[in-house]
Amino acid sequence: MILCSTPTSPFGRKVKIAALVHGLNARMTVLRGDPWSADDDLRKVNPLGKMPVLIPDEGAAIYDSGVILDYFDTLLDRPRLFPLEHPIETRTLHALCNGLIDAGLLVTYERQRRPEAFRHDPWIAHQLGKIERGLAVVAASAPDPGMANAATITLACALGYFDWRKQIDWRAHYPALVVWLDAFRASFGAFDATRVEH
Repeated sequence: MILCSTPTSPFGRKVKIAALVHGLNARMTVLRGDPWSADDDLRKVNPLGKMPVLIPDEGAAIYDSGVILDYFDTLLDRPRLFPLEHPIETRTLHALCNGLIDAGLLVTYERQRRPEAFRHDPWIAHQLGKIERGLAVVAASAPDPGMANAATITLACALGYFDWRKQIDWRAHYPALVVWLDAFRASFGAFDATRVEH
């Protein structure tokens, strides 16, 4: 399998962690993609030009990250990323944590890609509100940090992304999630193995 992503993509990191934790990484080669380049091969395999994209040994390209995790579950002896126990709860938390990353990306793009004269602070505040409300919900009922399913991996990647891009000082406001991430990191070395320092 070929995974097209970048070292800094939180959605690509999610797929890499899932592959490492569940023993699929040896079957996967990672190729660097560039979503900002019109000439990059990424747009040939995903018309949206978004990462990550998984190209399996046989068949069409698979995207986005949640669908890739669904595919990974078909390669395991039983579903582990979207386990059969409490499926709606896992998928709902997964969707929430995906939304946290999406909002963080939109804040980053607004601050870094849009010329300063055209930045829209109410838009940034709107996205930060999503992050704050989402983190408050997760902090009030955090999942088991000793489980590596789609929801917990995505939550860890969201928190890691906020640490890197500094959209929000989540550590000061949600100390329960600091404890949670420390426990997740202790349980799964794949989190630190996929970390990129910039």
